[in-house]
Amino acid sequence: MPAHELLSPREEHTVRVAPDRHLGLAEFGPRDGKPVFWFHGTPGGRRQVPPAARRAAEELGARVIGVERPGTGASTGHLYPRVRAFADDIAVVADTLGVDRFGVIGLSGGGPYVLACAEAFPDRVVAAVVLGGVAPTVGDDAAAGGVVDLTRRLRQPLGMVRQPLGMALTGLARVLMPVGHQSFVLYSKVSPPGDREAFAAPGMEEMFLDDIKRAAAGGGLGAVTGDLVLFGRHWGFSVRDIRVPVRFWHGDADNIVPLHHAEALVQLVPDAELHVRPGESHIGTMVVGDEALRTVVDLWS
Repeated sequence: MPAHELLSPREEHTVRVAPDRHLGLAEFGPRDGKPVFWFHGTPGGRRQVPPAARRAAEELGARVIGVERPGTGASTGHLYPRVRAFADDIAVVADTLGVDRFGVIGLSGGGPYVLACAEAFPDRVVAAVVLGGVAPTVGDDAAAGGVVDLTRRLRQPLGMVRQPLGMALTGLARVLMPVGHQSFVLYSKVSPPGDREAFAAPGMEEMFLDDIKRAAAGGGLGAVTGDLVLFGRHWGFSVRDIRVPVRFWHGDADNIVPLHHAEALVQLVPDAELHVRPGESHIGTMVVGDEALRTVVDLWS
């Protein structure tokens, strides 16, 4: 398939993780491939898998499974007590799909959930990749600074306005969809050079707009406010206890999650490596989605 064409999901469905809750999934690559769960950013949804990663899934024989967090798209609304609780839902999803061992990859706000799964399932998680991921803001593992640190300072008011804020964000996303292209171009123009290159990658704009549209059209963007609340709390585990290989990619121009967050995590996670992306801000690491997937497959071998 030409690089400019965006591969559609092979399959989209939901998995029941509790009597009254289910999570939305989008699958790419062969059904019998090596399973890799992909966790979207904040905001995002099940289709927030970069175009290059979708193509790489076919080439590498990887079954990439995009998972929506509660309150977004096809996933039922729910607030976990801690980030760690999401891993329990992923265990149910894996069991339901007949998946024993798997890799995990997450972008930005999906990073904490990658680390939660890596800590929770050392016998099941083969390898983990974090792209521009959020670091803890509370506890011994905390890294100060950046916009994400506001979640710690504002955790009480965020908890009080979580639901109305989620409704407002969903409404805003739906209003902006008719001018999605113009908004994407404007954001690209004010981004660092590395990000502008990432945004110009074939299929990237189509992927972003399609994902947000579907996420907002379903259950909404409730995962955004859920993430903001949970990032201001203790995650419920220590990254020091992770016993699987974790690879980090992070831009050195990231003003939302500063580079020193990734540097701090690499010092705490026993088997960790950091790849710094020059001139990239918070979203630019999506351009290495194929490299991230290849890393998981290689570590699997």
